[in-house]
Amino acid sequence: MPDTLTPEHAAERLRELSADVRTAVLLDAAGSLTSATDADRRRAEKLADLARRLFEEVDRATRDWEAEPPEQVEVQVPGGAVFASRTPRWTLAAVAKRGALSSLILYDLHAVLGELEGGPPIRRSESVEERAAAPATEERAAEELPMPELGG
Repeated sequence: MPDTLTPEHAAERLRELSADVRTAVLLDAAGSLTSATDADRRRAEKLADLARRLFEEVDRATRDWEAEPPEQVEVQVPGGAVFASRTPRWTLAAVAKRGALSSLILYDLHAVLGELEGGPPIRRSESVEERAAAPATEERAAEELPMPELGG
């Protein structure tokens, strides 16, 4: 992956981050498919259409609320779950395995969208074997420091 995440790689980036994501799509502000993990364009377009319709229905159901439209959606179905998150510029949707932890999938969606919007790159953990094979440096030691708390 390049240092800067591009829209063409965003769907695949989500799948890299989460082993529970089966497939993902990224839509632009106009609702057009920008990237997908599925090589079958027809299937990717179908998922993109479902993601658009999902947010249309959520917007319709919440239009009388005195709040901003929902940014995230989670739908549990018998064979898995559908998760979607959006910003004013992008919508990222994913189909995940049934046992996927909602909080982690939604966090990953949010993180990929943040990186796509110019935020800091997402840092991936390394396995014990990868860590042992790499030489020890001050930079690597700094990476092992506790992460600051998220939130405000």
